[in-house]
Amino acid sequence: MIRLSLVIPTYNRAAPLLAALESVVRQDLPPQEWECVVVNNNSPDDTEARFGAFAAAHPGVTLRMVREESPGVSYARNRGLAEARGGIVVFIDDDERVNEGFLRAYADFFDSHPEAVVAGGRIVAEYPGGRPAWMSKWVEMPIANPMDFGDAVRPFPAGRVPGGGNMAFRRAGLEGFGGFDPSLGRANGELIGGEENDFFERLRRGGETIWYVPGAVMWHIIPPSKLTEEYFRRLSRNVGVSQRLRARIHGRMAKTCALEIAKWGATLLLALTMPPRKSRWLLRLRWGIARGIFCGPGR
Repeated sequence: MIRLSLVIPTYNRAAPLLAALESVVRQDLPPQEWECVVVNNNSPDDTEARFGAFAAAHPGVTLRMVREESPGVSYARNRGLAEARGGIVVFIDDDERVNEGFLRAYADFFDSHPEAVVAGGRIVAEYPGGRPAWMSKWVEMPIANPMDFGDAVRPFPAGRVPGGGNMAFRRAGLEGFGGFDPSLGRANGELIGGEENDFFERLRRGGETIWYVPGAVMWHIIPPSKLTEEYFRRLSRNVGVSQRLRARIHGRMAKTCALEIAKWGATLLLALTMPPRKSRWLLRLRWGIARGIFCGPGR
């Protein structure tokens, strides 16, 4: 019986997807207890053919692909929720790898916490080309979103939520919360995000505790293409745009703007304590976010 469904949205990244799947098929949870559902979000490359060949080479694992025509990761994740046959639905992204005990960690957690509806795991940043010298832990957060809150199961700290590439839900507990908001989330190569933050906010407002499961480890692989000045400029701006969109959805635009002004003060003080190269990238991050919040989308 399928107890758990692993969902992987993908768009136009066949090679990274297959690398992620290599870690998926090594799971130590018995294969009859889980499935992997890849949601192909209209990929124009050879994703479908390469996935088919991979699945044929691993007949002992339930691997299947569905197609979602509406562009955007929120549509893809919602399709994954609808297609999943397991009572527990786990999400990863197509640019990651996971440890062999990843699915077992979530299965064991939800078995031992029948009241739990949502959880997230550990995220480790991996840089095949090396971690840049200009990167501080604050600048790294929007790029790789690393998180490690220790070795014990515990509620997520205040102000933190799971990464979209390492989160799990009990489907029976999601009724009434809706799905991922399609007005948020990346689509067609744009870097708008925040769909998971919005979903977690609704869950917390509904009284749900978000749990940290340290045994579910994901390595977020950051290629050199995501470490360029141009990518960082676009990413920073769109972090702010995402915050602006969520603020408008939840009717707190004035509060968001006031908080951003306060963050500028903290950022300037922090920059004074850092080497010049790291402080410049931190200030670029703050400037991009502020432009996104106050001005919206743009170049």
